[in-house]
Amino acid sequence: MAGMSSHSALTVGFDLDMTLIDSRPGIKAAYEALSARTGTYIDSDLAITRLGPPLEQELVHWFPDERVEEIGELYREIYPEYAIAPTLAMKGAREAIEAVRRAGGRAIVVTAKHEPNAKLHLSHLGIEADAVIGWLWAEAKAEALREYGATVYVGDHTGDVRGARTAGALSVAVATGPCAADELLTAGADVVLDDLTAFPVWLSGYIGDRTAG
Repeated sequence: MAGMSSHSALTVGFDLDMTLIDSRPGIKAAYEALSARTGTYIDSDLAITRLGPPLEQELVHWFPDERVEEIGELYREIYPEYAIAPTLAMKGAREAIEAVRRAGGRAIVVTAKHEPNAKLHLSHLGIEADAVIGWLWAEAKAEALREYGATVYVGDHTGDVRGARTAGALSVAVATGPCAADELLTAGADVVLDDLTAFPVWLSGYIGDRTAG
């Protein structure tokens, strides 16, 4: 993680799954392919209702502990074939990134997802981030947020809220993932938006307040 500019510049971090992208169709397809490859039943419809935490936290529901690492490697290997094409951009995702850029800032993606696959998603959907940092979940996301000087982190999960707060960044939550608005507020989110379509207006007000202050 290098190539940073001054921490005084605006840097906004974004989560990936269910924040910038709706990966449910792709992940469902990947789990179905994994099930077929391994001969192990996976309730893919259930699995995609709890996206956010690292893959291994889902795999333990379906595989014995001693196989989780091996199965995780297989899943990540087959993921590009099954999961990239069906995945869609979340409503307002591109506009949210563009709003940061219009403000002269940088938009980074900090995700628990396998970093190469995260980059494939963004490239396929034409969403351009200034940096993509993978393999970080919850409080560990603070590592990248601090290093890149992010003052805002946008995510859909209570784990994202914890990551933002650990980094000392403002937690902006979107109620587009597995966590409801009240759950996000209880976890300590500073702001909860219905979805990213509300983000550009919020960002404009946030920048105005910073300038006034």
